Amino acid sequence: MSASSAHQHEVAISASGHNQEYFNKEAATYDSKHEKTLNRLIEEIRARLDFIGADWVDDDESEDDDGNEDDGGKNGQAAQAGKTVAAYNARAENQGLTHSEMHAYQGNLCVPEDPNPAAFAAPEFFSFDVAAVGLGFHHFDDPALAARRLAERLKTGGVLVILDFFAHDKPDPSHPATQTVTHHGFSEETIRRIYEEAGVGKDFALVEAGVVFHFSKENGTEVRRRIFIARGTKA
Repeated sequence: MSASSAHQHEVAISASGHNQEYFNKEAATYDSKHEKTLNRLIEEIRARLDFIGADWVDDDESEDDDGNEDDGGKNGQAAQAGKTVAAYNARAENQGLTHSEMHAYQGNLCVPEDPNPAAFAAPEFFSFDVAAVGLGFHHFDDPALAARRLAERLKTGGVLVILDFFAHDKPDPSHPATQTVTHHGFSEETIRRIYEEAGVGKDFALVEAGVVFHFSKENGTEVRRRIFIARGTKA
């Protein structure tokens, strides 16, 4: 391994470790702390089901989402770390949902040298109608690799959905989540290129969500971030 590749590998491990440490701590309170914004994001997605254009099931049926950083419900970081997965699954159980209706799995599809991780090797982790990442792409070391890995698990005609921030200024270095952020949002051009290179560029479209993620810094300054929803079909 070259010095350059060794350094890249160390950076990847570091970023993954930061995410796991931070979201393990946030697992128990993440939904309640961000409840208002998360509920609005869910409403926004539901209002744009026709835009997403997937082969949706009936309301009384269920659909499993795929993804290393699964957007599976309210929690956009549902598979970031073990405790977050446990909290997600506990919530599903408390709602009376069966394992087949709503369940999160922990694993990592984004390790370059491991294209088929054991955690996602079973047949049920392939041929999805939809793979979606909600507010997770900016935490990935290599979003393009993540898109390719997700696209591989879609059926032909399946849809990749990404919900994330438009490009923005660097976050406040004092915020505890800053060390988990590897990308400061994305331009439409960047997302389009990622989709095309992943083989899901057919009928690509990107719209601005009618929701703005905002929070206050310790000094009282209000931070507002615009959010997009992108979709593309696997040819």
